[in-house]
Amino acid sequence: MSSSQAGPPDIAGLPGRRILVQRSDEEIVVQALDDAFVARPEASVVRFPAPWPRRRGTWEVAPDVSVAVFAGVHAVRAVEPSGATRWEVRHGCWYGACQEIHESYDEYADRQDHRYPDGGSVGFSLDGKLVWAHVRGPLPEGELNPDTVDEWLVLDAENGRVLARVNAEAAAAGSFHLAHPTDPHQMGLSIGEGQDGAPLRWGRWDGQKLDVDYLEGDLCLLSVSPSGERLMTVSHDQDSLAVRDSRGAVVEGLEWDAESVIPRHSDAPSGDDDEVPVYWDWAGGFVDEGTLLVSTVECDEEWGQSRHWLFDTSGTNGLVPVAYPTPVSCQPTALGNGAWLTLSESRDALHVWVLHTPEDCCTRRVLRRLW
Repeated sequence: MSSSQAGPPDIAGLPGRRILVQRSDEEIVVQALDDAFVARPEASVVRFPAPWPRRRGTWEVAPDVSVAVFAGVHAVRAVEPSGATRWEVRHGCWYGACQEIHESYDEYADRQDHRYPDGGSVGFSLDGKLVWAHVRGPLPEGELNPDTVDEWLVLDAENGRVLARVNAEAAAAGSFHLAHPTDPHQMGLSIGEGQDGAPLRWGRWDGQKLDVDYLEGDLCLLSVSPSGERLMTVSHDQDSLAVRDSRGAVVEGLEWDAESVIPRHSDAPSGDDDEVPVYWDWAGGFVDEGTLLVSTVECDEEWGQSRHWLFDTSGTNGLVPVAYPTPVSCQPTALGNGAWLTLSESRDALHVWVLHTPEDCCTRRVLRRLW
């Protein structure tokens, strides 16, 4: 399989259940990893046939690698390694002008007006027993108003039964889920509405009722701390980075304005600061409970080398640049156990980094693409 047919590799899951994953148009390939990011010798590579091309939706693999769930244009579908459909929940079409409830992907696969639809996402709970799904309403049968734009569902991962549903109060272009790392009954949903905003939702399911916090402001949820007690967000306009409690309130002293904190790029021309804008990427996360990893790749790219930064949330060290032994050009992803990853320039390998000191980090392991 050529690299043009496959997306870049990625690491998913929480400590103890790490997996190396890669998606092509035809399948998802999964390899279980140990906490040193080495392939588990007892775990074989698992393949999940894909029901539609990767540009037509998002997906997530269960923590036990027993099933993959695909969030498509017209349905959420759970697929087993054999290719068998475990269950499917159909919903409204993510192409905005379409009012149909499609029966299958084949109905719109070749339609020009469905080539670039909006989309939702799915996320497994910590224990893999629940699937949270952000879908375009309405469902084929349901109690919500047919004019509902987006719905947030809690599904039984075993059979797809809808356990709860709420109006997401959004008009998404896309979204992603972030699971609580210690509580299988909590989930975060970060929604992108293009230039219109970035609604953030936090859900709690007690087995009977779904309670949702509709956080104020337009915020992108980047990470949940290892304890689950703190959230890391960046504002929609990328000017504000913050650490929040589980209800969305900013923790005192842990909010940073980009223009006040980020130093001017060393290769940027001198002169009016308005000509050299600085802003946070929508990337990064908790390296550990008290350390944030952030980046300014987007605003740096015009001037030269991309920069990543570490924040000690105790306020001791401030914003400290990460000193890599070789240059990096991509945005980072925090893994939450003292490590983070970056993608190689060729997009065919992952570099996993571990922190020694803010001035000294090294490559822990390089993971190659699965094809």
